[in-house]
Parts: sequence; C-alpha cells; structure tokens
Amino acid sequence: MAQIKPRTLSGFMELLPDRQAQFDRMVEILRRTYSLYGFTGLDTPLIEASEVLLAKGGGETEKQIYRFTKGDTDLSLRFDLTVPLAKYVALHAGELSFPFRRFQIGKVYRGERAQRGRFREFYQADIDVIGDGKLDIVNEAEIPAIIYKAFTTLGLRRFQIRVNNRKVLNGLFALLGLEEHAGDVMRTIDKLEKIGPEKVLNILTEEFAVPAETGRQLLDLLSTEAPMEALAAYKGKHALLDQGISELETVVGCLSAFGVPADHFKVDLTIARGLDYYTGTVYETAMLDHPEIGSICSGGRYDNLAEYYTNKQLPGVGISIGLTRLFYVLEEQKYLNEELLTAPADVLVLPMTEDLSPAISLATALREAGIRTQLYTENKKFKQKIGYADKLGIPYVIFLGEDEIAQNKAAVKDMTTGEQLTQTVEEAIARIQAGLAGRNAGTPIRDRG
Repeated sequence: MAQIKPRTLSGFMELLPDRQAQFDRMVEILRRTYSLYGFTGLDTPLIEASEVLLAKGGGETEKQIYRFTKGDTDLSLRFDLTVPLAKYVALHAGELSFPFRRFQIGKVYRGERAQRGRFREFYQADIDVIGDGKLDIVNEAEIPAIIYKAFTTLGLRRFQIRVNNRKVLNGLFALLGLEEHAGDVMRTIDKLEKIGPEKVLNILTEEFAVPAETGRQLLDLLSTEAPMEALAAYKGKHALLDQGISELETVVGCLSAFGVPADHFKVDLTIARGLDYYTGTVYETAMLDHPEIGSICSGGRYDNLAEYYTNKQLPGVGISIGLTRLFYVLEEQKYLNEELLTAPADVLVLPMTEDLSPAISLATALREAGIRTQLYTENKKFKQKIGYADKLGIPYVIFLGEDEIAQNKAAVKDMTTGEQLTQTVEEAIARIQAGLAGRNAGTPIRDRG
C-alpha cells in the first residue's frame, strides 16, 4: 500500500507539545479573567445550518465560509462566535437572565487566502454583554477594564486600548454633509493607520465626491491630540453627535474607577471599526512596540444582536481576541516566557525493582497531592530513561529501589540543579511542591517594555 505523505493544510496551526502547553496556559488565564467579571462560559456548535449562519447574507462572509451538504442539509462551519451567539440568545431568550454575560473561546473557520499571521482555522476569545431592550452605558465602560486585566494577567505591558464612539463619527458626518456616504466614509477612515491621511483624502474626494476642504476638516479633527477638547466645540450642533460625545465622556470618566491606568487607554477618533453593526462605543487594542501588527483585541456596541432571528430588541457590547494570531505574533516576536514549565508531568517515577507495587503506590500518593506524575515502566537502559525526562523537561525524577523501599523513602533528583536527596514521601511532596511554585511563578508573556 502506497504511503500518503503527512501534511497539515495551509492556514491551520498545529503546535508541538511545549508550545501547546503555553497556548493552553493563555486560554486558562483568559477563562479565569472573564469569569472574574461574572461572565459564564458558553460553547456553541462548530456546524450550523447555512441559513442560520448566513441570515445577513452576501459580502465577504459568504465568499469565505466553509459550506457543504450532508444528505439534504445545507451546512456551514461557523466563521465567528458572534452569529452563533445571536442565534443562541434568540433561541433561549425566555430562559436566560438579562443582562446575559457570556464568554466563549473556540475555533472558527474562514476560507480566505492563508498568509503570514492569517489563518483559516483559528481560536477566538470573545466576551459579550447582551441586554433585554436596553443596556446601560456602564457596560461599555467596563469592557476596557476587562481588556486591561486580561492582557496584564497574561504578562503584556506595552499596549494601549483605543476608544471611540460611532455616534460621534456619524454625527460629524451628518454635520459636515457626508451623511449620504456615511458607511463608505466610515470604512475609508478605518484604513487611516494602514494607508495614511493623504490616500484616505484621495479616496474620499475621488470615489465619494467629498469636497476636499470638508475632507481635510474631518481628517484634522480625527487626528487631533486632544479629541475631547476638540469635540467640545461641536456640542449643541447635532443631536446624534451630542449623544455620542456624552457616551464617550461617560466611558472615559469610568475607566479610572475600573482600574485602567491613563497611559493604557486613549480616545482615538480614527477608530471606526468598518463593520456596519457597531452603533456606539468601539475599541481597538494595539501593542505599542509593534503597531504594524494592528489590533490584537477589538469590538464595540451594537443595537440589535439578533435582529435576523427575533423581533426582540437585544442590544449588546463585546470584544474579540484573535487568540491564534496573537499567539503566532508573540512567538514570532519572542514574547513567550520560555522559563515556565511546559512538561506534561512534574515528576517521573522510575521503579528500580521487578515488583512495581511500591512505585505505583508512590505515584498514586503524588497525584493525590496534586503533583502531575508519570510512571515509567518501559524496558530501557537507565541513560535512556533519564534522557526521556530531560527531553520532556520534567523537573523531578524519583528513583525507587530496594534500599529506598526498605527505608520507606524515595531518592528525589532535581533535574535542573542536579541535587539528589533521599527523603520520606511527605518530605519529597513538600520539596517538589515548593520547587514547582517557584518555577511556575510568572506570566506566559514576557513583555520587554
């Protein structure tokens, strides 16, 4: 039989064990952080009926979706976590308590061209707060605090959360006579950081017939270093603009109380978030030392999450971290903390006698103490057994021979220092636990800032 060459599809990330351990640690920290703010974990199916996922229909989404037929059923792989959430809330609205706060960390699929840092299968880590009819503005102010807590707990220091409000932008467009092209102008502004103000101005004037003077006035306002002061001059000139400024002031005014330091957030009027469904506060988060990477966490407020599934008004606010892409970037830029333990076990027990019962009992005692333990019983040479522990990075090896069994003790070797001590089981457990606490102290990300 001809052998098939093993390969992983382009755009799909497959990690070796030590990297998988680092990735899983980041996922666990995000789970704990989201739970700290009262979010409940949710898991929705990877596969949905195509008509459900494509309720909005059209555009790039339909081009990129993985779609297939099974029997007579038209099915698709989810392309984000927001649409499945909309379906979930619409389906279970009568059983949920509002505001409904959920987090979800899971894989999504997009059939786009695979390239450096862009994946076809990737993890997203989302949080959303969904209201029943109404949702208080304070929820929008809390989101940056969760972003700040999540990234600092992961170990990232040099980042900035950029905040804006779509009502401010739409109000400005209306005031400047750009209301007819509001959506196009919004998407063009969203490209400011990538292509620069001159190219944006050219697009506005040439493609959307925006007067050059109006375009410059808008770009000057959006790029000001004191946005809140600049916006104050526009108060009282347009109702939607006034509402947006008021919401932005509320969000900014709450951030200090929520524990977000002033140097970690910024009002940035150029943040537009090109997606049409955002209606209020919008967020983007950037690594200050790597602006070329773009946003590592983004989202915003939307007025009606589930409008394609129910007549019930369900406003919400949420953010998403592209976790696979973030991990790729952190690895590429050497931000991952290589000193944290990534071994599959804390201890390797090596029986040195034919009777394995004492070694099995010891391994059981270690596991009951919360110490991850492997029992190695393969018929290998001693050097190969030690090499196995060394290659996996297992920090402790316990040798259990006739002398140790007779003394009711164990020979415990610290693989990092080389120190070997013969100890009682209780002493060994205490020593190993203390050593592990020190080696696991630290964060998954080591930010050089």
